[in-house]
Amino acid sequence: MNWDDTTDATADERLVGASADREDQAVEAALRPKDLDEFIGQEKVREQLDLVLRAARARGATSDHVLLSGAPGLGKTTLSMIIAAEMGAPIRITSGPAIQHAGDLAAILSSLQEGEVLFLDEIHRMSRPAEEMLYMAMEDFRVDVIVGKGPGATAIPLELPPFTLVGATTRAGLLPPPLRDRFGFTAHMEFYEPPELERVIHRSAGLLDVEIDSRGAAEIAGRSRGTPRIANRLLRRVRDYAQVKADGVINREIAGAALKVYEVDARGLDRLDRGVLEALLKLFGGGPVGLSTLAVAVGEERETVEEVAEPFLVREGLLARTPRGRVATPAAWAHLGLTPPPRATGGNGQGDLFGA
Repeated sequence: MNWDDTTDATADERLVGASADREDQAVEAALRPKDLDEFIGQEKVREQLDLVLRAARARGATSDHVLLSGAPGLGKTTLSMIIAAEMGAPIRITSGPAIQHAGDLAAILSSLQEGEVLFLDEIHRMSRPAEEMLYMAMEDFRVDVIVGKGPGATAIPLELPPFTLVGATTRAGLLPPPLRDRFGFTAHMEFYEPPELERVIHRSAGLLDVEIDSRGAAEIAGRSRGTPRIANRLLRRVRDYAQVKADGVINREIAGAALKVYEVDARGLDRLDRGVLEALLKLFGGGPVGLSTLAVAVGEERETVEEVAEPFLVREGLLARTPRGRVATPAAWAHLGLTPPPRATGGNGQGDLFGA
């Protein structure tokens, strides 16, 4: 079994998962902003990127290569398309896992037009031979194509037209320094604040012809885990509920009732998240408990708990990773409405961990 496949499948099935399924991809294409002025959030990134693109246009040159890092669903693909639009250039989209051989990359690079934008998603998952070929292509706009094998192999230099590479990664730390250094502009995408997500929801509702009031948008935004993709997905599910159970208008009560049906609570936790917390609190008294034991308790694979559920729980301050195992925080007890046992508030030193 491939653990990555298992984790991805579980993530894709979640309403609050940040990975894009086919429905998300189709809807995002319609909702995607066309220029930097339309793009909501990421103020610093937009300001810096605007300067880079304006300067390149003024010089009549291609833009520097751009590296975008951050969690899924924050707008990396959208920004790559905006870069191409702002530069008046076509865009070609591929991904790191699709490039397993240097020849795959050479075929793509050799067919690029001058000024074209090449968007390489999940660039950290590209094969090492292709990665090494990319170094020369980015720096010198040239690749060496190897013809033949063994002692008789010959390297044929192939000149490339100037192009802009936009790389996107969810794990910037896995990129080797020589590759990172060849990007002229790097940006990290931050999670969105609720007011920014409310603007995203209002904009999407207008494009989807959905009537929603400010309190309804705020309710959805508060459960969207700081991610526009999740906000748009929840909006569509709430729209469905409003059309079937109400008059089609989304307000706070309708949004809350709809998301209760879909098991997304007020902090954006779903069934898997709450299952992990409930096991940690009810079965193990708040921890510490090992990851494997916790995974068995919730009936999930170890990798699913670690890669799918834990990042958000840690970011929300509901769970902590310690050398002794996973530990629930006081916020976790409060969120589930449970009373911690005496030892969880300082009897075994755990209280000192959280400053209680």
